Amino acid sequence: MSGPSRQAVQAAALAASRRWLLCLAFGVLVLTAVARPAFAIDTTQFDDPKMQEQYLRMTHELRCMQCLNTSIADSQVNLAADLRREVYDLVKAGKTDDEIRQFMVARYGEFILFRPLTNARNLWLWAGPVVFLVLGGFIAFRVLRQRSKLMALDTEPVEEEAGR
Repeated sequence: MSGPSRQAVQAAALAASRRWLLCLAFGVLVLTAVARPAFAIDTTQFDDPKMQEQYLRMTHELRCMQCLNTSIADSQVNLAADLRREVYDLVKAGKTDDEIRQFMVARYGEFILFRPLTNARNLWLWAGPVVFLVLGGFIAFRVLRQRSKLMALDTEPVEEEAGR
């Protein structure tokens, strides 16, 4: 008698590799779930839930000056850690959101805010999209109106019709 067939050996090897991959995927999932707190950027906690909420709100509202498009809450660089510590001290001192914003803007400029202030200096930033939308709609209306007038004046036959 001969040993197991080639197909049986391949099927057993395939089943074993599937089990190994399933165990590997499960292990990665478990390690990710267990290690998740170790990857936390900011673990700052307040005793007062209102202060904690204000702290979280402000750290998500301020931009990391080094990462540019990341909030200081989500950034891992040292500058963001310093800014989070500064926000922590301001919140602990009882400052309001507006006072914290004003302090940060005075120190780092308006660029630190994810939502720019609405004032005369940056009015174009807020009005620009509306102006361009209205201008584009006006131009589209004029072009379509001109084309409809040209269609009414066009009495010549189409090339295909002329050849018949």
